[in-house]
Amino acid sequence: MSEDLGFLIGDTARLMRRAFDERVRNKGITRPQWRVLGLLDRFGGSTQVALAEMMDVEPITLGRMIDRLQDAGLVERRADPNDRRAWRVHLTPTGEARLADLKPLATELFADAVSGLDEGQQAELEAMLDIIRLNLTRKSPEAANG
Repeated sequence: MSEDLGFLIGDTARLMRRAFDERVRNKGITRPQWRVLGLLDRFGGSTQVALAEMMDVEPITLGRMIDRLQDAGLVERRADPNDRRAWRVHLTPTGEARLADLKPLATELFADAVSGLDEGQQAELEAMLDIIRLNLTRKSPEAANG
C-alpha cells in the first residue's frame, strides 16, 4: 500500500470541500452549517454534545453554530425530557426546506466528482471507503482495555 493513499484521500476531501463552498457561496450558508443540517436530517433530536462529537468540534463551537442556525429559523432547541441540562436539536420546517434546496447542489457535486466511474466502480469505491472508515473508528485493543 502506498503512503500516498492518505494524501490522496485528504486532498480529495479538501477539493470536495472547496467545490462545495463555491457552489453554496450565494446560498447564505456555510459548509459547517450545512453539515449540521445534514446530520439533523439523519439524526434529528440529537443532543448538542452528540452532534459536536459527530462533527469533531468542541461543544462550544457547535453551540455557536446552532445559535446562528436558530436565529435563522433553521433549527430549534428542545429541552431533553430525560436530562434537564441537555438540549436536543431539531430541524424546523424552514430548515427542512433549506436542506431540500441544497441537496441537489451536493448531489451534483458528487456526480461531478465520480464522473468517469461506472456504477459498479462507484459502488466499489463507496464500499471500500466504508471499510476504511470502519477500520479507523474501531477502538484499538489498548484503548478498549484501558
